[in-house]
Formats: sequence, C-alpha cells, structure tokens
Amino acid sequence: MINQIQLMLETLQQLDQQLLLILNGLHTPFWDNFMWIVSAKLTWSPLYAALLFVLYRNFNIRATLFFLIVIVLTIVYADQICASVIRPFAERMRPSNPNNPLSEFVHILNGKRGGRYGFPSCHASNSFGLAFIIMLLLKQKTLTVFMLCWAALNSYSRIYLGVHYPGDLLAGMLVGLSGALLVYYLFRYCLRQRKLTELLQYNEPEKILKYTYIPIYTGIATTGIIAVYSAITLF
Repeated sequence: MINQIQLMLETLQQLDQQLLLILNGLHTPFWDNFMWIVSAKLTWSPLYAALLFVLYRNFNIRATLFFLIVIVLTIVYADQICASVIRPFAERMRPSNPNNPLSEFVHILNGKRGGRYGFPSCHASNSFGLAFIIMLLLKQKTLTVFMLCWAALNSYSRIYLGVHYPGDLLAGMLVGLSGALLVYYLFRYCLRQRKLTELLQYNEPEKILKYTYIPIYTGIATTGIIAVYSAITLF
C-alpha cells in the first residue's frame, strides 16, 4: 500500500514537472513583460480599492470595517498556512531554485528565483482566498466569475515566471478556499450574536448590489493597460 502511494506521488510529480516545462516554455517578449507586471504585488491596487468602494457604497462604515477584517483574516490565514506551516514541512524546492536539477530547463525573468521552497503557492492562496471570500460575502455571480478569472491569471503568472509548479498553484487554491470557508463560518457565527449585529447595524446584502461592475471594469482596464505597456516596451 505504501509503495503504491509512493508510486502515485512520483507519477504526479513527474506530470507536474512536465506540465510546468510545457507552460513555462511558451515565452515571447510580450508575455514576458505582461506576466512580470501581472505578478507584481502593487499592480492590482486599483482593483482592491474598487472592491473597498463597493463595500462602502452598499454597507455602513461599521459593517464595511467588519468585512475588511474578514477579508484580511482570510488572506493572513491563507498566506501563513502556506508560508509558515506547509512549506517548512513539505520542503519542495521551487523549479527555479538553483539546487533543483530541473532549474536549468526553467525560463526565469530578471534573475528572480523566489525563495527556497514553493509548495503551496502563496500567490495562489492569497488570490483565490480573496476571490472566494468575496464570493461568499457578496454573492454576486458576475463579480465572482471575474474574481476567479483574475485569481487564475495571477496564479498562472507564477508558472510563466518559473517560480512555481502547477501543483503548487492547485494546493494554494485549496488553502485559499479553506481559509475563506473557515473565516466565513466564523463571520456567520458572529452575526448570530444579536449585540454584534445591532452594533454593526448589519443587514444581509441585496440580491443585486450596487456598483459591482466597478471592480470588473477596473480589473479589465488594468489588464488592458498592462497589455499596452508590455507592447510599447518592445519598441
């Protein structure tokens, strides 16, 4: 039984490596520029601001602050479970790590190789954690689809840059989902406390919230600006 499990894990690892090399090998100068910017931490600040605007315009200030706490807790959970709990235990080297024999076949950009270990991906856990908690809190289908697509793009950029395996991203997504579900459960539990509900003056969100198109348009516009800039820098 143990041998079968080991064989299965080795097979999955080989498939993970092969898929990485295929996806990481799809390089052009344009996409190099594009994915580098997509992966940067501050690139999506306008999107985060737009999400905050939606909360502020649909809920009172106390409820908005409570939502922010819920979102921050989700991201902190996702980030720390990956970085401080699973990575030191799994000790799976990044494909870009010079000590990894696979690294000589991996295309990296601007010499960036990331830290020593990469399983699971914090980029994926944080991005999907945000997408899933927005889905659970606001329950807006179009916004949910957009946020999940955004998280997928943000995660894929890590494969393109050679710092994560596809399996790292899948595991990160699951960590983000678990964080969103856990924090949302705590959120619902808190709302069952009458005094807190009265303090927050909280009402369940409407089926259709106002201004949810703003984060979508902001994200699309940001992506467009990245594309234009990536093309201009080629000349």
